[in-house]
Amino acid sequence: MRRVREQVDMMAEWCNTEVVPSVVGGKWKLLIVKYLLLGTHRFGELKQAMPTVTQRMLTRQLRELEGDGLVSRTVYPEVPPRVEYALTEAGESLRDIIGQLDAWGSWYRHHRKAEVRDEDQVRDEDQVRDEDRATTET
Repeated sequence: MRRVREQVDMMAEWCNTEVVPSVVGGKWKLLIVKYLLLGTHRFGELKQAMPTVTQRMLTRQLRELEGDGLVSRTVYPEVPPRVEYALTEAGESLRDIIGQLDAWGSWYRHHRKAEVRDEDQVRDEDQVRDEDRATTET
């Protein structure tokens, strides 16, 4: 079953935050924009940069980004056809936001590693204490 995306102009005026996930939400769109911030790329280059995305999904996400005015698609009249993707002005406007999200992702990754390390340490200390208690009781 195909999910139909809500049109931006049909969304409530009072909640502009709702527009963001509609336009750049999903697992791949921000990554596509991030790679296109480096310059114009062909489909195969984008696919290579994201090896776990399927060809169908990459095509779909590029079409949606193009439809939302963030990505431009240029087809060159060659055989075989050459297609290049680039960011539009609206796509380029995400540069600072993606930089901030990248920085937050790095912070969060380190934060979670520290939390897991602390939880492991507490668990190890509890296990040692339980083993000591079991040894003392016998």
